Amino acid sequence: MCAQKKKSIEVQPDYIYSSAVVSKVINYIMRRGKKSTASRIVYNALDAIKEKTQKDPLEILDLAIRNASPILEIKPKRIGGAIYQVPSEVKGDRKIALAMRWIIQAAKSKKGGKMQAKLAEELINASKNEGSAVKKKEDTHRMAEANRAFAHIRM
Repeated sequence: MCAQKKKSIEVQPDYIYSSAVVSKVINYIMRRGKKSTASRIVYNALDAIKEKTQKDPLEILDLAIRNASPILEIKPKRIGGAIYQVPSEVKGDRKIALAMRWIIQAAKSKKGGKMQAKLAEELINASKNEGSAVKKKEDTHRMAEANRAFAHIRM
């Protein structure tokens, strides 16, 4: 058996900001194939960010993703009868995917209000290095640091 590398799907940039990152965020928010609803949520959130911060919303989005992306994660590894939490480095696109997933999850978990307002607030908080998504990253790093003793176990 030879290991095959997974082919990455090229995401087309969105039509307003011409950014592949915005297009990926839209795809992450989309449910049941309702892309127009998801894109309306993202664009309204980016407009709200521009209104609140008076800065380029793409820079805020990029900074928020960079601040929320983890360096280490833990993966369970079974050896004998025991399951060890082995810390491993997060590489490439997975960093961005985890960061976007955590930001959107944090926005969805907030109570009340519209999704675009919650998403805008979470993106602004993540760009300032605060908020639920950044806390999740820090918790993941803390878990990886606590299980550093098992780092010698290869995945």
